[in-house]
Amino acid sequence: MLFVLAGFTVIGGLVALLAGAYGLRETRRAERAGGHAWALVKPAPQGSARPLLQFETADGQVLELPSPVPPSRREPLPPGSSVRLSYDPADPRTVVVLGRERTALDRAFMAAGGAIVLLGLTLAAAAL
Repeated sequence: MLFVLAGFTVIGGLVALLAGAYGLRETRRAERAGGHAWALVKPAPQGSARPLLQFETADGQVLELPSPVPPSRREPLPPGSSVRLSYDPADPRTVVVLGRERTALDRAFMAAGGAIVLLGLTLAAAAL
């Protein structure tokens, strides 16, 4: 029974580890390979906590997207201000607000996932 618990623990840890690694990879990819633009911060629409970002892509397309920055941040994006962002030219809806990336959260997921994997492996070793 302990071996089954260890297996589920390892799988849960791997999911957290992979989620953090994927988030970090996507953030870095959008920063490096993406186009850069200045975005106007517009007020949040009714029923939403996140403000809208309006920007123009390199090919002249104007987009208005919800901000990827969570509203719980200490420094929320004030409406009427401008922020620099990076977007994926292949899919301009994928944006990263420069200077407000969530890399710490992704790294925390990776660290917690790694610790849970080690705990699961320790439980598996104890079961044998």
